[in-house]
Amino acid sequence: MVETGLHIALFQPDIAGNTGAIMRLAACMGLTVDLIEPAGFDVSDRNLKRAGMDYLEMATLVRHRSWEAFEEWRKSEGRRLVLFTTTGAAPYTQFQFQEQDILLFGRESAGVPDYVHETAEARVIIPMRPGARSLNLAMAAAIGSGEAIRQLGPAG
Repeated sequence: MVETGLHIALFQPDIAGNTGAIMRLAACMGLTVDLIEPAGFDVSDRNLKRAGMDYLEMATLVRHRSWEAFEEWRKSEGRRLVLFTTTGAAPYTQFQFQEQDILLFGRESAGVPDYVHETAEARVIIPMRPGARSLNLAMAAAIGSGEAIRQLGPAG
């Protein structure tokens, strides 16, 4: 499978198992994962390896030492930032994804701070039933990237 231009970015993730599952998803779908540090776990954590299994070797992971370093890289690449958030403006299924988009997901405990919200070119929501607060991070990344891939066509 050929890599797509899509990236999944994780803003300071808290849970190694979720990050491992997202890396496995990315490896299978030809996506790149951008990890915006600091993470709430050691990247060599055994839970990360357990969730990602042997797919971690196939995954493309780019670590960014800070939000500022990530933003500098993103802007130099001319990539659009699409934030998945519970306060999104439009349902993800009504959004037009582009090949070079970065799908950004916040940390499990707190989402993303206001300055990240303000930076995103687009904010989308995964609609849920009333009273539900949020989805598991790995599930949200799978839903969002699945729709982007559906719209753009699979890699390879």
